[in-house]
Amino acid sequence: MHLIDSTPDYVRSIYDAMDKRLAVVRRRLNRPLTLSEKILLGHLDDPETQELAPGASYLMLRPDRVAMQDATAQMALLQFVQAGRKRVVVPTTVHCDHLIQARVGASSDMQAALQENREVFEFLRSASAKFGIGFWQPGAGIIHQVVLENYAFPGGLMIGTDSHTPNAGGLAMAAVGVGGADAVDVMAGFAWEVLYPTIIGVRLTGEMSGWTAPKD
Repeated sequence: MHLIDSTPDYVRSIYDAMDKRLAVVRRRLNRPLTLSEKILLGHLDDPETQELAPGASYLMLRPDRVAMQDATAQMALLQFVQAGRKRVVVPTTVHCDHLIQARVGASSDMQAALQENREVFEFLRSASAKFGIGFWQPGAGIIHQVVLENYAFPGGLMIGTDSHTPNAGGLAMAAVGVGGADAVDVMAGFAWEVLYPTIIGVRLTGEMSGWTAPKD
């Protein structure tokens, strides 16, 4: 069976690969790394030769997961077909939520969406089955909450064709919203290019007022 879930064995294999990459990075930089650097640099495609200049270098990374919502997944999957791959290279999911509009009420809105977008949903379902992609049908959940509750894990790197993808960062994962072209590249086995971010430090003083959660 093609891997879709973030299974314990899959996560362990990612951690093992990260350890090896970070050993190379630490030797080269000879300084402590921030958590965000550990996650990003732990996913380098080539830690030996990658230029490492914050704010200047473009990192070539290997994300662990891809997630797509139904509106953006359509073109991404059509482009993936052109790549000639029989299966996606990294665990990928499609989530049908954006084409369901809130108008009257949950039940009637769902029926309207199913009727209006029947061909789209069927295409996404069949393409997902063909290419080994996890398919979350209409009504199965909102993408940014589903990826947090089902696929996110500490230290992982996920990209998603949805602006709320960073919600998965609630579990100490680097989760980034991207365009469909970036998603297709990763699904097809290519590295993801992103500017090495500069580090911004935030110092909190005083005491928290009222109830506070990590995402705050």
